Amino acid sequence: MNSLGTHLLLELKKCKKNILADLDFVETAMLDAAAEAKATIVEHKFHEFNPFGISGMVIIAESHLSIHTWPEYDYAAVDIFTCGDIIKPQEAAEFLIERFGSLEPQIMEVKRGLISIYDEKLPHKILCEEKLVAR
Repeated sequence: MNSLGTHLLLELKKCKKNILADLDFVETAMLDAAAEAKATIVEHKFHEFNPFGISGMVIIAESHLSIHTWPEYDYAAVDIFTCGDIIKPQEAAEFLIERFGSLEPQIMEVKRGLISIYDEKLPHKILCEEKLVAR
């Protein structure tokens, strides 16, 4: 069934503790993951909490990537939400699992916007494909 988007929910357990508390590392990893997925980065914002933990968002033309870290638990929660068929969210997920050194990763996939009951291309997908061909 066609959907408007794919939403991957990553549970990154048993990560390398020191990097989950490193703002520059987390920000770079998330931006690199977006690039790895072939996403178009629009904007990004990250915040370091006191005494620990980082939250951040990478806005992409195709939706977003977000992260929340709990270094004290060696854990990070990551969302990768992409729209369209061009972006590769699974590649971003695998990249982040490796980058954060998660020894117990879990990935849950949710199809978002299940609005077509027929196996047909949705209007926005046709328009996106036309724009990509025009590039």
